[in-house]
Amino acid sequence: MSTPSNSAAGRASDLLAQSAAVREPVRYTGEWQPDPAYYDGRLPHAVGVHHVQVYRAVRDRTEGTGGTYNHQPFLVWWRGRFFLQFLSAPRHEHQAPTVTFLCSSPDGYDWTSPQIVFPEYRLPEFQMDGRSYPAGLPAVMHQRMGFYVAPNGRLLTLGFYGVCPDSEHSPNAGNGVGRVVREIRADGTFGDIYFIRYNRHAGYDETNTSFPFFRSNPDAEFRDACEALLADKLATLQWWEEDRARDGFFPIDPSAVAGAAEFNAAIVTSEGAGKAFTWFTRPDGVVVALWKNQYGALSADRGQTWTPIVRNRSLRTTGAKTWGQRTSDGRCAIVYNHSATSANRFPISALVGEDGRNFPELMCLGGEVPPRRNAGQHRGPGMHYFRGISEGSAQPPDGSLWVAYSMNKEDIWVMRARVPLTAREMAPVPPNEIGDASRIGDLGRWNFHLPRWAPTRVATDAETHRPVLELRDEDPWDYALAERVFPAATQLRLRLRLQLLEVPADETFEVEVQSQHHERPIRLVFDSVGLRIHDAESPLKPLALGRWITVELGCDCGAGTFTVTVDGSAAGTHRFAEPTAAVERIVFRTGTWRGAVPAHLLDGSAARQVHLPGDDLPHDGRVAPTVVRVGELTILTI
Repeated sequence: MSTPSNSAAGRASDLLAQSAAVREPVRYTGEWQPDPAYYDGRLPHAVGVHHVQVYRAVRDRTEGTGGTYNHQPFLVWWRGRFFLQFLSAPRHEHQAPTVTFLCSSPDGYDWTSPQIVFPEYRLPEFQMDGRSYPAGLPAVMHQRMGFYVAPNGRLLTLGFYGVCPDSEHSPNAGNGVGRVVREIRADGTFGDIYFIRYNRHAGYDETNTSFPFFRSNPDAEFRDACEALLADKLATLQWWEEDRARDGFFPIDPSAVAGAAEFNAAIVTSEGAGKAFTWFTRPDGVVVALWKNQYGALSADRGQTWTPIVRNRSLRTTGAKTWGQRTSDGRCAIVYNHSATSANRFPISALVGEDGRNFPELMCLGGEVPPRRNAGQHRGPGMHYFRGISEGSAQPPDGSLWVAYSMNKEDIWVMRARVPLTAREMAPVPPNEIGDASRIGDLGRWNFHLPRWAPTRVATDAETHRPVLELRDEDPWDYALAERVFPAATQLRLRLRLQLLEVPADETFEVEVQSQHHERPIRLVFDSVGLRIHDAESPLKPLALGRWITVELGCDCGAGTFTVTVDGSAAGTHRFAEPTAAVERIVFRTGTWRGAVPAHLLDGSAARQVHLPGDDLPHDGRVAPTVVRVGELTILTI
C-alpha cells in the first residue's frame, strides 16, 4: 500500500515499513500454553476479575425477551454510565428477525432490562445470486461497531441491517442494506433512526429504504457527530466487513494479504482478514490493527495507510474477535481465546506486554463455562467476541479493564479486570478484608462469577452487624463462585468462618484450596448432612444449618497432607486429592466443580455442529436456593 512521503507521517510510515514488526505486528513470547482438558487451560488466574451476567436468556419470556441467541455485545462509558448493546435472534446465528438491544448501568454490576434500540426491519423486493425475493422479508442485524462518542460529546449507537434470506448467505458479505445510527441522549432516551451509510453498491439508497439519511436531521450537532464519525478512519474501519464497498472509503484491501500465495485470497478474506477490526496505540504512537484469525497490520498515520496485512502466528485464535487495548498503567493487553484447540472458545485469556509488540505474559481472565442451555446453529460453547471501550472514548474512573462478551452465544456478560493485570499476588490477604467491604466492587482483589440467578453480594450479619460475603444460588445450570488468589505457599494455615443457611438435599457448597495451575489438593464438600473431604461418601463432621462454624486448615505441600479442625475439634489429617508444589488460591462455590472439558469438546468439533431444539436442556426455571455466608478469611504462611 502506498504511503505519503512528504510529511512526518510519511517518514514514520517509511521507517515502520522497514521494521521487523511489519512481518508480525504482535507476538506471544512466553512459554505457557493452555491445556485442552480444562476450561481455564490450567493457566494462572489473573488477580481481581469480576464477571457479571448482564442478561440471561429465558425461553418462556417470564424474564426477558424469549430470544435464546444473544451475541456480539459492545460497551461504552459515557457521562458516568455504562451502555451495552447486543444482537438477539430467536435461536440461531444469522436468523431473522434480529433486533439490537441496549442496557445501561451506573456501576457495571446492576443493569437495566434490555430495550430495543434497533427494531426488526423489513426488506424491499430484491435479487441475490440470480434469484428474486419478495418484499417483506426480515433483515438480519450484524454489526462490528456499537458506539461512537463524537468530539462534540454526542453519543451515537449504530447497527447494520444485513440481507440473509437463507443459510447459504451471510448478513456481513457486503449485500446488506446499510448502517443505521441514532443518538442516546443524556436522559437515556433515543433519537430517531437514520442511515449513516448505505450499501449503494448492493442497490440500496434513499429511494428504497425505510429510514431517512442522517443529513436530513435538523439537529446540526447530531449531523456534526455523524460527519466526525465518517471522517474517523479508525472507527469506520470496523464497518468494512458488512460494507465491502470499493469506493475508496476504506484504506485496506483484505484480499491483498501478505503471504496470500499460501492461501486462496477469497478464503483468506472469509477467514478473517478485514473482519472484526479493533486497534490500540503502542507507546511509540504506532497503531496496531487486529482482525479475526490472527491477522494484523500497523499504521503510523492514525489509520490513513497500513502496512500489509499479515498473520500474527503465535496467537492461537479461534475465529472469534480479538480485543486490544492500552490499559490504565500504560501497558498493552490483548484479550481473546488463546485456545488449546484453535476452535473451542475458552478460556478468556490475556496477553500483557510493555511495548505493544512483544507479549511475554499469558493469564486466564475467565475459565467458567456453564452448559449451553439452548440449542442453535453456530452456537459453540464458551466465551465469545470480546469488546471493551474503544480508544478515544472516556474510560471508567476506577482504572479497570472492562470487557463485554457472550457466553455460549446465549447470555451477555461484562468483565471487570483489575489493573495492573497480573496472575501473581504478592501482598498478604488483609485479615479483615471482607469486613471492610460494603459492596462486591470493593473486593477488587477477589475473583467473582456472578450469574443473575446465582449472585454473590456483601450482606450484613444480623448478630454482629458486620459485612459478610453471601453466595446465593437458584440457577439449575450455573453457580455462584468467589475466589481469592494469595501469595504462593508450600505450608499454610487458613481459617474460615462459614454459615450454611440453606443447602437443598441434592446440592453442595464446596471450598477448595488450589494451585495456580488448577491442581486441587484440598476439597471440602458441605451438604445438608455435614462436611465431607474430597469425594468421601459419609460425612466427616455433621453440621447444623443456620449457625456459624469456624474451619481451620493446615496445609503441607511437601508432605502432601492437610489437617482439618471444625470449631476447635480436630477432624484428622488427610492426603491431598492430587499433589501440588504450592497453593495459591481458595475457591468458594455453590456447586460441583466443572473445570474438566467433556470428551466430546476436546477437539473443538462441537463448535461447528448444528444443534437442534431437541437438544435444549430441560427445566430452565429457578430452583430451591443454596445460601451460604463467608464471614472471615485469614491466611497465614508458616
